[in-house]
Amino acid sequence: MQFTYEQISLETNLPPHQISMVAKLLEDGNTVPFISRYRKEMTGGLDEVAIRLIEERLKWHRNLENRKNEVIRLISEQGKLQPDLEARIRNAVRLVEIEDIYLPFRPKRRTRAAVARDKGLEPLAQWLLSPQDGDPLQIAAQFVNQEVADALQALQGAMDIIAEQVAEDAGNRSWLRDYVRNNGVITVKAREATAESAYKMYYHYQEPVKRIPAHRILAINRGEREDYLKVALLYDSDKPREKLNRQYAATKEKALYISKAVEDSLARLLKPAIERDLRNELTEQANRQAIDIFARNLNSLLLQPPVRGKTVLGIDPAYRTGCKWAVVDSTGKKLEVGVIYPTPPHRRNDEAESIMLQVIDRYGVDAIAIGNGTASRETERFVADMIRNHAIEVPYTIVNEAGASVYSASPLGAEEFPDLDAAQRSAISIARRVQDPLAELVKIEPRSIGVGQYQHDLPERELDESLSTVVETAVNQVGVDLNTASAALLSYVSGLSKTTARNIVRHRDSNGPFARRHELLQVSRLGPKAFQQAAGFLRIYGQDNLLDSTAIHPESYQLAEEVLHRMGSSVVEIGGGSLQEKATRLDVRALAQQLGAGEPTIRDVIACLLKPHRDPREDLPPPLFRSDVLDIEALHPGMILPGTVRNVVDFGAFVDIGIKQDGLVHISEIAEHFVRHPLDVIAVGEVIQVMVLTVDKERHKVALSMKQAGKPAG
Repeated sequence: MQFTYEQISLETNLPPHQISMVAKLLEDGNTVPFISRYRKEMTGGLDEVAIRLIEERLKWHRNLENRKNEVIRLISEQGKLQPDLEARIRNAVRLVEIEDIYLPFRPKRRTRAAVARDKGLEPLAQWLLSPQDGDPLQIAAQFVNQEVADALQALQGAMDIIAEQVAEDAGNRSWLRDYVRNNGVITVKAREATAESAYKMYYHYQEPVKRIPAHRILAINRGEREDYLKVALLYDSDKPREKLNRQYAATKEKALYISKAVEDSLARLLKPAIERDLRNELTEQANRQAIDIFARNLNSLLLQPPVRGKTVLGIDPAYRTGCKWAVVDSTGKKLEVGVIYPTPPHRRNDEAESIMLQVIDRYGVDAIAIGNGTASRETERFVADMIRNHAIEVPYTIVNEAGASVYSASPLGAEEFPDLDAAQRSAISIARRVQDPLAELVKIEPRSIGVGQYQHDLPERELDESLSTVVETAVNQVGVDLNTASAALLSYVSGLSKTTARNIVRHRDSNGPFARRHELLQVSRLGPKAFQQAAGFLRIYGQDNLLDSTAIHPESYQLAEEVLHRMGSSVVEIGGGSLQEKATRLDVRALAQQLGAGEPTIRDVIACLLKPHRDPREDLPPPLFRSDVLDIEALHPGMILPGTVRNVVDFGAFVDIGIKQDGLVHISEIAEHFVRHPLDVIAVGEVIQVMVLTVDKERHKVALSMKQAGKPAG
């Protein structure tokens, strides 16, 4: 494995010994969140991003090694494995190199070359490639037999063999692939010149292979799949033709036949294969980028700051079936549900207003959350008019309701609220998303939360793995209240599975709240290893041991108590103002040596003692609450408005500024300086200031800029 560690070191710019240690920790069954949080001394302080990168590269190299072994076995079974061939396979560093080497040995359908070989024309092909002099027609005449009519037919068969040999040479394929990658052009045309579609911009389109961005690759692929587009990969074939002719032509007499074989190889075999390879490569790269964008957007959405201690009225907008509403208290408990009909075709505004005012007064509603789906803006208009007409001090916010319908129709939703219909469950989910986005969103399949680009075109397994990792990271970064968390939330905690998460909830329901972290060991199928991995990320509030409410791992409780002792304090004082001054007087390096602990662990323990209940989400600005609605008719260029980033894609960001459609901030309008990708500057859920550039009222499109407005919304 040392070679692998050194190779990964080159790929990641991390020392081999750190990679080796991470590999050992992973092999021992430790999770990435646990390693990054509680094994800093062993990894040299690597963060979760670096550890996940090592994990991914280890997996990739293991798969590469498995494929090498498989190819060596398959060639060996054919009796064709030579030491130099095995060495080439062993030294390959990319999967495509292995497949290029294996290609001549791969079982294939009956090709023209195979037919020629069966007719005994292999020696003629090798003679054509050799430096021996002679008249090709005279030599070819020696191969005429019952299956070969004449010398010309013999030469044609030999050229078929040479064409295949040229095409299957690993060096040729690698060189041509690089040449086309650097010099080729993707060309796109419409299948039908008059067809109207979303792909009209690609009806006469071309772009160099090396410069085409990921989102255009995915758009072109989809247009081709839906039969709107024809796609080709073009390049100047003169240079490849000249290179191969020089490489294979041995004598002037044979040059004509070699040239024909090379031309045939390029047109019939190499060009389609290289085009297929490069388009697959471009698609894989585009998929990886799209998955990365989805993952980063999802992370931002999950880590939106909670709105604590508020009673929230959630509204799931609709037209014909009415707007379902639900009130939840400050803990997320359902208080009441119902339906109003302020939207078309009913327009029963007075009745809806009366019901809402009574509900707001009865429960002391602090805020209103409106889903951003169908009929959202009509519902927003109704709510804004009600607030203005009755001068009530209850603001509203628009909530991204993506996936709410999935949750409401799921077995989990039915289990949580068996007496409610799907729309009522959705209204509860919308209200809870304001109170604690993370706790609510984990109930939904991550892929159902639409914050990406072309997500339905992406490979399911890779997307699901990436998104699950994002959710796991977010949940463990924030921590989970052991006595209130749902099974869905617990299932993402380091070391816990869906089964152990359900068992925790059952144990809690049967035995009451957990009083100590170590009581987890009484849960069915939750053993010492799972406890070790999970305990530090689970919090218990209001019980005897205050350390159980912190991110300090139980294995470090004795260390924490000793640190407190050195500070002249005790556990009951954690989080108190007096500790801050005492902590500044500590010599962490000396303390670590005295206590036989690592400096990173000592620093983490001290940080937890000073801020035991710190939530990283609280460092971010709260969601944008409004009290009035904005109409596109009221917009004009130059207006500066606050907005909420709803989605970030390769070419910009979509921002909710309070009108029916989200406005677009193109990547060129995000900042005065060059922006490589919008995600380098802004994130989903962020509240920003934007300036209106243009308003297209007919198409309901608004172009926005962050340049003049400035990033923060204030």
